[in-house]
Amino acid sequence: MSGGQRLAGRHVLLTGAGGGIGLAVAEACIAEGAVCSIVDIAPTRPEPVAALLERHAGRAAYIAADITAPGAIDRMLADASAAFGPVHCLFNNAAVFDLAPLLEADEASFDRLFSVNVKGFFFVMQAVLRQMVEQGTSGASIINMASQAGRRGEALVSHYCATKAAVISYTQSAALAMAPHGIRVNAIAPGVVDTPMWAHVDSLFAKAEGLPIGEKKKRVGEAVPLGRMGTPSDIAGAAVFLASDEARYITAQCLNVDGGNVMS
Repeated sequence: MSGGQRLAGRHVLLTGAGGGIGLAVAEACIAEGAVCSIVDIAPTRPEPVAALLERHAGRAAYIAADITAPGAIDRMLADASAAFGPVHCLFNNAAVFDLAPLLEADEASFDRLFSVNVKGFFFVMQAVLRQMVEQGTSGASIINMASQAGRRGEALVSHYCATKAAVISYTQSAALAMAPHGIRVNAIAPGVVDTPMWAHVDSLFAKAEGLPIGEKKKRVGEAVPLGRMGTPSDIAGAAVFLASDEARYITAQCLNVDGGNVMS
C-alpha cells in the first residue's frame, strides 16, 4: 500500500493486532501518517509486532492487554494515551473463534466467545468513546470488526455468528448515540481472509466435517465470487478509508469486504 497523509496527526488504537488483519491495518495506518497503539493479549510483543516497531521507530507502541480482565481496558487506554495522546480512531478487532454442531455447542464456548467478541468489544468501544466525548476529539471514528458470519447463521458456527451479529447491532446503536458528538461509528464485515488464524479454523472444520486438513480453506476460497480468499491488506484499505476524512459522511454502516459473498 502506497504511503500518504490521510491519517496524519491521528492516533489509532488497534485491539487484536498482534498479527493478521490487525497488524496489517496498523501498518497501513502508519503509512498514511498515523501513530498506532497496537494491543494484543500476548504479554510480550509478538515477533511481527517487534518487526513493525523496528521499521517504524517512534510511530507505534505495543500494549499487552486481555480485554476480558477487570481493569484491563482502563489500563490499556491509559497506556495508549500516555504513549501518543488522545485516541482519534479505534480499530476494535480482538475476537476469538470456535465451532460445534448446534446440539453439541456448550456453555464454555458460549461464555468465551461472548466474553471477548461482545462484552470485551463493547466495553473497549465504550471506554474509547467516553474519552473522545470528554476530550472533544476532532475527526474521531470507531471501526468495529464484524464478519460475514454476522449477516447470516451457519449450522456449525452458531455462537460466533451471534457474536458478530451483535457487533453489527451495537455499531448501529453507537453510531446514532455518537452522531450528536460528531463521532462516526462503522463496521467492516470481512468474508474469508487468509490469515494465520485460518489454520485453526480449518482444523476445526476438518474435525467437524470429516475433511482433510486444508480442504475447507480451499473450498471457501474457490466459492468466493472473485475467486479467492481475502488478504489482510484488502481489509486494511477499507479500514484506512473509514478512518479518514474521505468517509466523513459515513456512519452506522457495515461495509462488506468479502469478494462478493454477501450482497446488501
